[in-house]
Amino acid sequence: MLTEQLRHTIQQMPKAELHIHIEGSLEPELIFALAQRNGVSLAYPSVEALRQAYAFTDLQSFLDIYYAGASVLLTEQDFYDMTAAYLRKAADDNVRHAEIFFDPQTHTARGVPFETVVNGIWRACQDGPISASLIMCFLRHLPEEEAIATLEESLPYRDKFIGVGLDSSELGHPPEKFARVFERARQLGLRLVAHAGEEGPPAYIDSALDILNVERIDHGVRCLESPELVERLVREQMALTVCPLSNIKLRVFDVMGSHNLRTLLDKGLAVTVNSDDPAYFGGYMNDNFVAAFEALPLDESHARQLARNSFAAAFLEPEQKRAFLAEVDRFFASAHAA
Repeated sequence: MLTEQLRHTIQQMPKAELHIHIEGSLEPELIFALAQRNGVSLAYPSVEALRQAYAFTDLQSFLDIYYAGASVLLTEQDFYDMTAAYLRKAADDNVRHAEIFFDPQTHTARGVPFETVVNGIWRACQDGPISASLIMCFLRHLPEEEAIATLEESLPYRDKFIGVGLDSSELGHPPEKFARVFERARQLGLRLVAHAGEEGPPAYIDSALDILNVERIDHGVRCLESPELVERLVREQMALTVCPLSNIKLRVFDVMGSHNLRTLLDKGLAVTVNSDDPAYFGGYMNDNFVAAFEALPLDESHARQLARNSFAAAFLEPEQKRAFLAEVDRFFASAHAA
């Protein structure tokens, strides 16, 4: 049961967000404002009608509306405004550091230059209230050749992002499809992550680890179907960036009470909580924490573990990481002293 004290703790504790698609933070109100600014016509007559359309049955039905929403992003200022809005919300939730996914192919396919996309997002991160860095994702439903072309196109802006990821439709697009582009990214010194084990089977997690050599698994909740894989993930302390509200919205689990977050923690997995596409899935970081802690038998020790895991799994310099972890420890020490 979520007491008021525990609610206060999970809302106020310092945390990092490691699984946030910046295009998925685009709220209906901002979609309409940008559409008006850019003269883009939308298929929905109002903010309310668009919000009502956020009734997804699976990952693909979400992606269809996600790409439609992204159509209003045309100028550097659009990308800046979207990112700045997310960073303000993250700061309100006591997120201290965010590692933000962006999907250049969603925009370059519409004729928006790569430079426009990355510069707008990056500038907002420099001006924002929290520490933030960027991870460029490849769309896995497209051919690997297009991902390779995107990586090459990104090289003049290499100083503006820290890593690459793999997102979009998981089923039918196993990680090994992107072996060459991930090897090229690794040679360039980029950090590597990939979505795996959300809709796809545990074998996709194995492939992401063995073939793509990723350093974090995004989602990964289906790992429990393979005891051997769980053993390996625990042994390697491979972080899983779990997104509770997303998992319910996309029917990975029927209800929050059946989510396996507590089980993952009990088995010693390096789980983190994240918001994924918060504008579409019903909430930002604290909404995800509150929903999970209301529905599952989670307590303050789990809260502290999740907060620590988020910074331990972040791609931060060792000194920054130690400072954030110390902040978590001070927070919980002072909560007990109060």
